[in-house]
Amino acid sequence: MSETLHTLPPLASQHAASWDRPSARPTAREWARASALFVLTAVTATLAGIMQATMAAGFTEVEPNLAAPAGWLGYVVYVPAYYFLSVRELLRQALAHTELIAAGATFAAALLSILLAHEAGHYVACRRYGVRATLPFFIPAPPLFLAGTFGAFIKIKSPIPTRRALFDIGVAGPLAGFAVIIPVAALAILTAQPAPPLAESAAAGTLITFNDPPLLRLFAAALGVSINNIAPNPFYFAAWIGLLVTSLNLLPVGQLDGGHAVFAVFGKRTHAWVGRAGFVSMALLAVLGWQWHNSPGGFLYAVLLFVMLRVPHPRAEDELTPLGRARTLVALVTLAVFLLCFVLFPVSIS
Repeated sequence: MSETLHTLPPLASQHAASWDRPSARPTAREWARASALFVLTAVTATLAGIMQATMAAGFTEVEPNLAAPAGWLGYVVYVPAYYFLSVRELLRQALAHTELIAAGATFAAALLSILLAHEAGHYVACRRYGVRATLPFFIPAPPLFLAGTFGAFIKIKSPIPTRRALFDIGVAGPLAGFAVIIPVAALAILTAQPAPPLAESAAAGTLITFNDPPLLRLFAAALGVSINNIAPNPFYFAAWIGLLVTSLNLLPVGQLDGGHAVFAVFGKRTHAWVGRAGFVSMALLAVLGWQWHNSPGGFLYAVLLFVMLRVPHPRAEDELTPLGRARTLVALVTLAVFLLCFVLFPVSIS
């Protein structure tokens, strides 16, 4: 799953700045494109939720009966054939057990609500400061992908006027998304059921464990639920993915949301050093995750952060106006949100 990226234009001339300028309204074509992508993402996310529910229920009929090829060239045909047959079997299983469709729709509604709130936070903040930005665009993922989506993004199309605007636009997304994660995480714990006994395949070394972020652990402790012995449900998967995406976006690197906040609070030089430290830390965690948890996912994040470091962060047109006490407090709240979302090793494979 990709994080939400926000493309900022180069610094414009300060003489051309007009901080109270109205932002352009989305065109009908842009509304149509954004709506179509959202609907398509809702479909793929629902299919992902159906797959999760199918696996949690222990159905094995979704595995296509397809003989493996004799040589490596045969995989050119085998892989796409296996994929399409798997999708067909998944749909057949869902039609035979409609509760799987309900679970898939629940997952999609919860996850897309989190992502939509995140991007809407950025968009509303842009409108407030007269910064031109696109509507949120969702990125659908192929069926059977874990989340059914690669995330969502908006594209900023005009300069950021002030440090305050940069800070507000950067933190508005993760804070809005986190506000939606809270009830979803609570529902994940309230609707939790005890986990079934481990299957033989898990005992043979194919067990994938989703390690719980601090927020889920806090809710479980407050509600008296043993989070180490619950079966993941649609709300749990949506909250877990939402927390993962939020923590990734709040990493203080490049043009991620956390990078925007650090740039606005501390300036260009500190932003550069903190970004490098963040990349080195994630690279180290990737190695440790591979050694301790058999999970290669950390290397993907390390590569992403390396790319982020190569993209220069644009400066605001006015960097002299101080953020003020209120935004300093919001920065501390944002740091607390990051700590509630972040888990050192999200996935363990044993």
